[in-house]
Amino acid sequence: MAARTSSLGGVAPPESLRPPAPAEGPLPKDHTQAILETTKRVAALLKRAGPPFALAGSVAAFAHGLPARFQHDTDFCVRPEDADQAVKALEDGGITMRRAPEDWLVKGRSGGEEIDLIFELARRPVSTELLERASVKAVDSVWMPVLSPTDLMDSRLAALCEHYCDFGDLLPMARMLREQIDWGRLERDHRAAPLPDAFFHLLERLRVIDRADATGEGPTGGSA
Repeated sequence: MAARTSSLGGVAPPESLRPPAPAEGPLPKDHTQAILETTKRVAALLKRAGPPFALAGSVAAFAHGLPARFQHDTDFCVRPEDADQAVKALEDGGITMRRAPEDWLVKGRSGGEEIDLIFELARRPVSTELLERASVKAVDSVWMPVLSPTDLMDSRLAALCEHYCDFGDLLPMARMLREQIDWGRLERDHRAAPLPDAFFHLLERLRVIDRADATGEGPTGGSA
C-alpha cells in the first residue's frame, strides 16, 4: 500500500504500519519519557479532532535529531482561529486545560507533565503557512507534524533579548541541524537585531556557517 502525503508536508506511513494511539495510563517515572508520552497523547487527540497543528519546542528539536534535553513541558502550535477546537479536543480527552496570564497560549496538564498550546510564535500568530512548512515525523513511534528546523531556529532567535541571551541551547541546534536550516532566510529576517546578529557572528567564527559576503547573499552551512 502506498504511503499517503500529509496536508502539512512530508509523507505519512500507511495506516497498516501506524501504531495505535497511546492509551491513557500512569506516566513513566523517567521525566524524559514522561514528556514523550504526554506529547504522543496530545498529538493523538489533536489528530483525531482535526485542527491543523505542529509540535514545537525542545521535543520538536528532538524529533529532528537533537539529543533529548526537555525542560518542563511539551509545546504545540495551533492557529488562533483553531484554539477553541484544540482546547476542547484535549479537554474531551481528559486533559485539564487552563488559561494562562499570557494571551498567546493555553496551558494544560496531563499526568503531572505540562502542555503549552501556543497560538503565537516569535511574536507572530501561528499561520497556515507556518504549519504547512512542518514535516510529518515519528516521535517515539507516533507520527505527527513537527515545525521545520528553520522555523524552530527562527522562534529561538526572535526570543533573544537583554534579559534572555543564552546561546547554550542554540549552538548545538545550529551545529546538528545546519544543513536543514535556511540560514539565508534567518539572516534576512534577523540581521538588524543585535543579539541574533551576534549569534550569526559566533557561528561564522566557529565555521558552522558562512556569513553573507559582499554580494549580499545569505549564509550557508559550513564544513566544520
